[in-house]
Amino acid sequence: MRSLIIGAAGFVGAYLIRHLHQELGHQTAVTKLPHEQIRSKCCDLDIYNLDILDADAVFQLLQKVHPDYIFHLAAQSSVAAAWKNPGITVDINIHGVVNVLEAVRKLEFRTRILLVGWGEEYGLVQPDEIPVSEENRICPGNIYAATKACQNMLGKIYARAYGLEVIMVRAFNHIGPNQEPLFVVADFCRQVAWIEAGRQDAHMRVGNLEVKRDFTDVRDVVRAYAMLAESGESGETYNVGSGSAVSIAHILQMILNKSKANIMVETDPSRLRPVDLPVIEANIYKLQKITGWKPLIGLEQTVEETLDYWRQRAKADR
Repeated sequence: MRSLIIGAAGFVGAYLIRHLHQELGHQTAVTKLPHEQIRSKCCDLDIYNLDILDADAVFQLLQKVHPDYIFHLAAQSSVAAAWKNPGITVDINIHGVVNVLEAVRKLEFRTRILLVGWGEEYGLVQPDEIPVSEENRICPGNIYAATKACQNMLGKIYARAYGLEVIMVRAFNHIGPNQEPLFVVADFCRQVAWIEAGRQDAHMRVGNLEVKRDFTDVRDVVRAYAMLAESGESGETYNVGSGSAVSIAHILQMILNKSKANIMVETDPSRLRPVDLPVIEANIYKLQKITGWKPLIGLEQTVEETLDYWRQRAKADR
């Protein structure tokens, strides 16, 4: 089997490369932007520079690679950056996916494409709707989530109108070593590691600790992606998460308990979002029914390994 990962330079891309190539034995091609580096060093890859806003380049690459599976990861994926740069977020996350879908439509061979969305597409859900299922209404509460909801709609339309094999996922919060500190668990772990190493004062800056999120180890997430690319039903959407939400305060305490440093926690107003959903938790029955997937790596292990990663970074970056 031959797989193409579009937008493989990020956190998830590195883990997906390793899973597809090392564990499943796929020939793997990947794309990145010219200034980016592929993080995975695990194997020989066919690496291509690609701007997904260049429709002709997207089509030519698909013709050249001839993939059995396409994993579309390319996105502007920061909620904070989306508030600051909504136009760029719309261009990449909506226009970019249209270019990919159009290229697939024009191909003379069949390929299966997995479009990666986000759990916050559901928006504010009522207490009796938690855990949220794929049948729940869509009501995104921020710009990034809105672009991903649009991507999902486009995937369904192309599957229905043109008979393309398009599978959509709504990924909830995925975490693990090597994630950038734009995201809460990595940020907390980095701050603790920097404080322990004397590279930051003993004040830890945090945002809203009361919200609850559904966290899954990235290694479990990419297993689910691969299973859905093979077994998912075209035109359908699947939640990918742990099925259990925990508060950000719980995550913070878990990290602080692993440190002997005397750390003071303070709220930083700049870390508070204009809109923040109180609870996001996935119903993963549909995913489990079609693939048999279940998370294998517990939250405690993921947090510990992420903190250890940032401790190593704190020493290496001196």
